[in-house]
Amino acid sequence: MDLQSLKYHKFPLLLLLTGIAFYFSFAYDLARTDFIKLISLYFGLFFISFKLLQLEKQNFWFLAIAAVIFRLLFLIALPNLSQDYYRFIWDGSLLTEGINPYLQTPEGFESIFPGGIEFKQNLINGMGSLSSGNYTSYPPVNQLIFAVASLLSGKSILGSVVLMRSFIIAADLGTLYFGRKLLLSLNLPVHRIFWYILNPFIIIELTGNLHFEGVMLFFLIWSLYLLHLKKWIPSAVLLGVSISIKLLPLLFLPLFLRFFIKPQQEIEEVSTAFLDKIDLKKLSGFYLISIATAAVTFFPFLSSEFFQNFFQSVGLWFQKFEFNASVFYVLRWIGFKLAGFNVIRYAGILLPVITTGILIRFALFRRNENFKMLITTTMFGVSVYFFLSTTIHPWYLATPLLLSIFGNYRYILAWTLVVVLSYSAYSNPEFQENLWLVGLEYLVVFSVLIWEVFQRKKSTA
Repeated sequence: MDLQSLKYHKFPLLLLLTGIAFYFSFAYDLARTDFIKLISLYFGLFFISFKLLQLEKQNFWFLAIAAVIFRLLFLIALPNLSQDYYRFIWDGSLLTEGINPYLQTPEGFESIFPGGIEFKQNLINGMGSLSSGNYTSYPPVNQLIFAVASLLSGKSILGSVVLMRSFIIAADLGTLYFGRKLLLSLNLPVHRIFWYILNPFIIIELTGNLHFEGVMLFFLIWSLYLLHLKKWIPSAVLLGVSISIKLLPLLFLPLFLRFFIKPQQEIEEVSTAFLDKIDLKKLSGFYLISIATAAVTFFPFLSSEFFQNFFQSVGLWFQKFEFNASVFYVLRWIGFKLAGFNVIRYAGILLPVITTGILIRFALFRRNENFKMLITTTMFGVSVYFFLSTTIHPWYLATPLLLSIFGNYRYILAWTLVVVLSYSAYSNPEFQENLWLVGLEYLVVFSVLIWEVFQRKKSTA
């Protein structure tokens, strides 16, 4: 970079250096109980990323290098907003010794633990009673990553963290690569990929806090790219791998229904029947390969106890846990007013049924044969699922955020900005949520969503 270009990039470079200082402080000098410092750094980083993208959106490599630098700052830091990594290391340690991690809870584990008694107790204390008292819910490909990190780290907690974080950073680079290629294929601006890659929410929640949505999304975006190229068989395999990291992509399967349309010359002109237009052979093959790929990864763990334990753990998210919810909190308030008790047991059954109904409607009636519409529908589908869930941890938003870059709706981007308000719960010794802040979060999200929907209707009128 010569002196002239250095002068031109002076302000972006200053922003980059400020971002480095902010991320370093976030990684190594932040207690999650310090809510004021947390949101100050977070909002500051959002501003820095926004200005970098605004000023350098034509400079792909400047933004890409900045994103990598910000991630590498976290490399040797222990996550400070999540303790889930202790459970990752626990599961990985068991798997390296040939022990099925799905069959026992950490609290109930009575055999000799790999790494010794002290290592075992450190992990149990670190993960907390909620995790240690329940069976693992992480699918097999995720477990494989835990095992590789545990095997190579020599039972070092920091070593395992560094290795797992390396997987996540590599996955983000893969998402940058395939996300860019898909944007180019769809004739969309390439800089949109940085709404995801350079977003502080993604850097902090995935690289910093060690959540594997980023690895799942790498396989998902790769799958979508191949599907756009009509390579549906390898696309289905990659979608199955994505499911075996996080189960969320299972929700997307019904939405592919209208995408597998026969070529026009194969459709009988006299036929108006919906099913006559669908290439059922390819559609059923896509579904079968995706599900079979995911199922194969479960085979080494299968037993009657596995099914009972795994689905019991997954079911807890619907009928026991509640955090940062929107519609459910309104229903809970109504339930207390009318019935005098928490209705989560009933809402945890009813809300998934409503979600399923909405997804089926999306599958049948939205024009998903258009690839851009397919991705937008998928974004709306997962948004509905989250709006109707009882538990929304911040890192869940990584999926709709990535999907949003291929459409024209920005409410997810706004959500990633205000979701940090949910961390106010950590500033309370009893982990009590501030419902005023939760309300403010969703007021912003739904306001932006409603405004965008009306703007779209006005522009198409």
